[in-house]
Amino acid sequence: MRIGYYPGCTLKTKAKNLEQAAIESMKALGIEMLELERWNCCGAVYSLADDDLIHILAPARDLIRAKDQAFDKVVTLCSMCYNTLARANKLMREDEVKRKTINTFMEEESDYAGEVEVIHFLNLIRDEIGWDKLKDAVKVPLTGLKLAPYYGCTLTRPNEIAIDDPLNPTIFLQFVEALGAEVADFDSAEKCCGSYNMVSNPEAAVSAAAEVIRSAEKGGADALILSCPLCEYNLSRKQANVVSANEDLHPLPVFYFTQLLAIALGLDPEVCKFELNQPDALAFLEEKGLLKGAVA
Repeated sequence: MRIGYYPGCTLKTKAKNLEQAAIESMKALGIEMLELERWNCCGAVYSLADDDLIHILAPARDLIRAKDQAFDKVVTLCSMCYNTLARANKLMREDEVKRKTINTFMEEESDYAGEVEVIHFLNLIRDEIGWDKLKDAVKVPLTGLKLAPYYGCTLTRPNEIAIDDPLNPTIFLQFVEALGAEVADFDSAEKCCGSYNMVSNPEAAVSAAAEVIRSAEKGGADALILSCPLCEYNLSRKQANVVSANEDLHPLPVFYFTQLLAIALGLDPEVCKFELNQPDALAFLEEKGLLKGAVA
C-alpha cells in the first residue's frame, strides 16, 4: 500500500527521531509513505478568528498538493500538523463561501473542495493494519514497560476532527498494548503541556508540564510517549527546568511513539535517532533489555 505523507517543518529538523522511525516502521509493515511534492508549512496553529482566511491558505495548499498527486488520503505524524490540516480540510468541505474565496485567491492552484482525507499515523495503523496484525509483527515485545500515552491538546480537540472518541479515546492505549507494554493509569493524557507558553510565559508552562509528568509518575509510568514536537520540547527538552522547579518530581524518559514502534518491530535503533532524545533515553531501553532483538 502507498499513501501520501505530509511531514511538516519540525520533522525535517529537530524531530527527525519522530519521522525516520515512522517511515521505516511502515516499510516493515508493508506501507510506503510517499512525501508530498512541494509541501509548505501548514501554519502549525489553526486560527480561531472566523474571518482569518489568510491562515487557511497554507494548509489548503498542502491538501491541493495531495489531490494533484492523486492521493485520496494524506497521513501526518505531528499532532499540530494533523489538527491544522484536518480543520482546514473541514472548512474547505463544509463552507462554500469561504471555499470559493480561498480557491479564487489561489487562482494558480487547482480548486479544492475537501477531496482528500486527513488521517493521523495512529489511525493509519488501526484502520489499515489493525492491532492484531501489528501485534503479530512485533519481534521485541515491550514486556515489563509501563507507558503513559500522551494525546495532548490537538489529537482529540475539537470533537469534529478527533482521531478517536473525544470523550473516551482508546487508540493510543490499544497501540501500547499491541506492542506488549502496559498502560499506566494516566489522568492527564489530554491536558495541555503548556504549549507556546514555554516561550511567552514559562512559569505557566512549567506548571502545566509538571502536572503531566506528575500524573504519569503517580500512575507508575516508566516513560511518556507522545506525537507532538512541541509537547516533546516542553516535557522532554525542558524537563530539567520542570523537575528543578518541583521538588516532588523525578526525571522521566520521553519517547516519540514511533520510536518504540520501531524498537518493537526489531528495527535497527539507528532509525530512531535517539541522539535527539534525552541523553539517557537509549541507556534506559538498554537497561530494560529492549535492544537485544534489534536487527542490523
